[in-house]
Amino acid sequence: MSFKQINEQCYYYESSVNVGYVQLGSSGVLIDAGIDASSVKKILKELKNRELPLTHLFITHAHADHYGGASYIQERYDVYTMAPSFEEAILRNPSLEPLYLFGGNDPLDELKNKFLQGPPMKVDQIVEEGSINIGGKSLQTVCLPGHSYYQLALLVDGILYAADSYFSLATLKKHKIPFLTDAKLAIESLHKLLEMDLLGAVPGHGTFEENPIRTIEGNIRYHEGLMEWLFQYVSSVEEGVSHEEAVAQMCNHFGVSCGRLSQWLLQRTAVTAYIIGLKKNQRLADRIVHNRWVLKAHDE
Repeated sequence: MSFKQINEQCYYYESSVNVGYVQLGSSGVLIDAGIDASSVKKILKELKNRELPLTHLFITHAHADHYGGASYIQERYDVYTMAPSFEEAILRNPSLEPLYLFGGNDPLDELKNKFLQGPPMKVDQIVEEGSINIGGKSLQTVCLPGHSYYQLALLVDGILYAADSYFSLATLKKHKIPFLTDAKLAIESLHKLLEMDLLGAVPGHGTFEENPIRTIEGNIRYHEGLMEWLFQYVSSVEEGVSHEEAVAQMCNHFGVSCGRLSQWLLQRTAVTAYIIGLKKNQRLADRIVHNRWVLKAHDE
């Protein structure tokens, strides 16, 4: 874990979940807040040692590893907090995350952990794609859905704090089937990144790169490869494949082990995201057969 300076005003704290920081005169913006109080304490210590201001908090999306330390900051600093539209509802009501992962049923106690549900936080300003003003400077917000519903990256003078719109290639290989909500939207967001004129980018998981194009293109190939595997698997079964069987077979093939219910729910969502991508691309059809959601290759 280390606090790294990108240029005169842009920094990031590199760890398993990166946290960005931008100094704008007497204002200072923390971009995301880590998974819990213990992780964000280290960042706050760095800011204090370097005499860097902290006046604003910008949350990119409502996953607990990116906002879990926010309430700790808000209890100790007078920070103005901004968060994306829709995502802010989850930030204020964190029980919504295990609720939606569990299909709308009341979540079991084992799902109420820091990986799925951070402490509730306040949001002062709901942000859409466009621009925000901090310290008299206009910063661009970029909507990049697919990993989360209305994820916003933050662009500061050519440096993009990209959140989880893309991952380092090592992160992809580690997780094997990365968490997405919609693979088609995730790939469209990646192509959107390729069209941007950047001086560098910080992913939520990975390292800063001045030229992230090869990494972003690698993400596109990775997601497309997972979708192609899933399509070929479903195509090989003439009578079709149930949703549950598709989840199990894809996890088994790629060596994903789900020892706990929370892990399985995350992987179910991830595999379903690739199913959604294939359906939106009109490569898979679906129907209900004997009370099961069954997938088949789309008739040409």
